[in-house]
Amino acid sequence: MKKIVIGVMPQKQIRERALAIARGDYKPKPGEPKVWFTSMKSVAEVLSDSNRALLKVIRETEPQSVAELAKATGRQRSNLSRTLKTMSRYGLVDLRREKKSIRPIVKASDFQIQASA
Repeated sequence: MKKIVIGVMPQKQIRERALAIARGDYKPKPGEPKVWFTSMKSVAEVLSDSNRALLKVIRETEPQSVAELAKATGRQRSNLSRTLKTMSRYGLVDLRREKKSIRPIVKASDFQIQASA
């Protein structure tokens, strides 16, 4: 399974970095974070124990829909959908539309966090 490098820095610096990349002034080096959070608190919320356990269940059971995942985890479908959308925004989960359902697929199970003081 793929490892995702996560970076933590203030929103202003994330924006400046993105603009520098878009202008061509900066080229990201291999191994630099591709996923950015504005605080360690945000990282902790998205990669909480329960969310990492959810990633493990998705990886092991390969559910065909969010409804199937809800049954496997005992979580409410609406709560689960909200969590999956958040994880999708950060590139941790891929939500693939297949026929009339959405299938969650784990994109990463290992995380490396880089933060500067």
